[in-house]
This record gives sequence, structure tokens and C-alpha cells, in this order.
Amino acid sequence: MYQFNNLNYQVIENYKNAFDEAIVKEKMTDYFNDFDYVLGDWSYGKLRLKGFYKENHKKKKEYNAYSLKEVYLKEYCAEDAAYFILEKKEK
Repeated sequence: MYQFNNLNYQVIENYKNAFDEAIVKEKMTDYFNDFDYVLGDWSYGKLRLKGFYKENHKKKKEYNAYSLKEVYLKEYCAEDAAYFILEKKEK
């Protein structure tokens, strides 16, 4: 379990050992507080973060539905890029 912005997260995927707590702590702004999941992928040595919502979340749109994370990975990330997914947990 990890804490960012006073919220608890669990790493649920860590493809190619992509998760780096110190770098995520630098990048994780309060913008991501509302999302149920945060996907981080590495491109050209830089970490990019993208928020996703669960299917039943009232703010979910087509482009940020967690069910479409595979589409995001395929279409917006480098091929076979290292990535991780954090799931927000209740305290």
C-alpha cells in the first residue's frame, strides 16, 4: 500500500517493473485524487500518468473508463512500454 496526496493506493499491475514510488510521488498531483485508477507509462524516459474511473462512477466518460485501459495502452503508449496501474483504496 502506498500513499499519495493523503490517499491510499495499491499497485495492481507492474509491467516491466515500471513502478517507482519516488517519481510517482513527484508527479501525482491532486488532479488525480478523484480517479479510481491511475495508469503510469514510461515514454522516452519520462513517466506519464492517466486517470481512469470504474464503470459505475458518475464522472466516467468513454475516454476514461477503466474497461478501456487496454485500448489506451495500445493506441497511446509506446509498443511494449513499461507501465503500472494504481488502484485507489479506502482508508
